[in-house]
Order: sequence, then C-alpha cells, then structure tokens
Amino acid sequence: MSNVVYGHGFLKALAVLPKAVQERTALSLEWLSVDAFDVRLHTKTLKGELTGCYSFRVGREYRVLFQFVDSGTIQVFDAGHRRDIYR
Repeated sequence: MSNVVYGHGFLKALAVLPKAVQERTALSLEWLSVDAFDVRLHTKTLKGELTGCYSFRVGREYRVLFQFVDSGTIQVFDAGHRRDIYR
C-alpha cells in the first residue's frame, strides 16, 4: 500500500470537475493507493514532456496524472478532461 499525496494543483483541478467525477475519483484514488497498476485504473505511462509520469482514467472522459516520489509515495498532481489534461 502506497501513501498518496495530493498537490495543490490537483485539489484545485478536482474542485471544478462535476460532482460525479469527483466521487469516482475518490474511489479510484483508493485503488491507486493499493496498486497503481490496478486494471480498473487503466494506468498509462506518459511520454514527451511528461516522461516519468503516469495517468489513470476516471470514466471515459477524465484523467488523473501522478508520479512516483519514492517506493512508498505517489504524488497526484493534476486532473481534468482528456482533451485538456496533457497540454
């Protein structure tokens, strides 16, 4: 089980998402703390400027970005619609 820490940018981004997405994200974060590569998350390795970071899906339209700080800590740093999140 990993310690999940939330960046200020993540909390601000999450606050503007629809309530249903916020609730589903909370459940996904529980799965993330147990296993970052749980099949329900659809975790992907990112490339380009985001090399070293990962994303997981919240429904079909939303993504959450995170990175491993060390072997026991995951930092979640952004959330948003898939058309905007990687920009």
